[in-house]
Amino acid sequence: MIAIFYLLLQMLKLYSYVVIANVVISWLIAFNVLNTQNRFVYSILEFTYKLTDPILNRIRRILPNLGAFDISPIILLILIWFIEMCMKLYVAPIIFN
Repeated sequence: MIAIFYLLLQMLKLYSYVVIANVVISWLIAFNVLNTQNRFVYSILEFTYKLTDPILNRIRRILPNLGAFDISPIILLILIWFIEMCMKLYVAPIIFN
């Protein structure tokens, strides 16, 4: 049970890194630092989109339209942080006692 707990925490942390990578790559593409014609860049971008877009789209449906500002990754990172804190505060004492 302890191993599953730590596995879930690490998966949440890894997913937060994927969200951050998605944001950074999309900024670099928007500012023409990276070119999507490059196969490697495109494959990384597609990979991060496929992992993050289903959840980000659900968050975007709830949020009001802010024009050019997309705060859905920030909301997702806050939600991931909240889930991690809840797991550490409420689930960990049950498992470790």
